[in-house]
Amino acid sequence: MAKDQKEKKRIKKKLLDKYRLVILNEDTFEERLTIKLTRLNVFVMMSLAAIFLIIGTTLLIAYTPLREYIPGYSSTALKKKATSLSFKTDSLQQILQMNDRYYASIKKVLQGDVKTVNFNRDSIIEAAKLDVSEADLNPIKEDSILREKVDKEDKYNLFEQDNTANFVLFPPVQGTISEPYNSKDKHYAVDIIVAEDTPIKATADGTVIFAEWTTETGFVVILEHANNLLSVYKHNASVTKNQGDLVKAGEVIATAGNTGKLTTGPHLHFELWSDGYPINPTNFIDFN
Repeated sequence: MAKDQKEKKRIKKKLLDKYRLVILNEDTFEERLTIKLTRLNVFVMMSLAAIFLIIGTTLLIAYTPLREYIPGYSSTALKKKATSLSFKTDSLQQILQMNDRYYASIKKVLQGDVKTVNFNRDSIIEAAKLDVSEADLNPIKEDSILREKVDKEDKYNLFEQDNTANFVLFPPVQGTISEPYNSKDKHYAVDIIVAEDTPIKATADGTVIFAEWTTETGFVVILEHANNLLSVYKHNASVTKNQGDLVKAGEVIATAGNTGKLTTGPHLHFELWSDGYPINPTNFIDFN
C-alpha cells in the first residue's frame, strides 16, 4: 500500500511540476516571452485543441461546399440531378402503367371480350332510332359569323388553287412601263421608267434573301414573302437593306438607278415569282 501511495505521489508531482518556456533573442539573449507550464496544463490544452479541431472540421464538412472535395461525398448538383431523375422515373412508371392498361383494354376489344365494359345500353338504342331527317342541320349564329369571316380572308389570298384570284400588291414605284411582261421573249418582268435615285419600296412584308451587286443587272434586291412569293428589284443605284433584314410593305429597300450591263436608262426591272414560276406583276400591281 505504501508503495502504491508513493507511486501516485510521484506521478502527481510529475504532472504538477512547473516548467518555464522561455523564448530568447538569439543575438542578445534577451527574453522575449516566458510561459509557465506544467505537464497537466500542456495535456489539457492539447486535448482542447484537438476537440476544437475535430468540431471545426465536422462543421466545415457538414455546412460548406468543401465536403464536395472529400472522396466519398457527392456534389449538390449531382444530388439535384439524381432527385430530378428519380421524379422522371416515377412519372415514366406511371405512364407505362397507363399504357399497359390501355393496351390491355384494346386487346380485350380486339378479342371481343367486352363483358366487363360498363355502358348504358338504353342510350345506344335510343341513338340508333334517331332519324337523320329529324336532326336540326341549320347553322347557328356563331357558325355563320365564322364562315363569313373565313370567306373574307380567303377572298384576298394571293393565289387560290384555281389561280382565279386577282388583287393588288403595294407598288414598288409609280411610273410608266417601258417594257411589259412577255413570257414568249423570256422577259419575266416589267420595266418601269423612273428618275434616278427614286426610292424603291417593298411590295409586301418579307425577308431580304439577296442584296448584292451583279455585273449584268447592277444592285439587285430579292425579297421572300408569304405563300412562296418572291419579288425581284434590279438595276438599282444602291441598296438600303442587307441580307436577312425583315421589311414591311412600302418600306424603302433601294434607290432606282442605271447600273449593270443590261440597261439603257434609269428604270426599275421588277419581277414576281410564285412557287418557282414567273407571273405578270401587272395582274396584281397598278404602277400608274
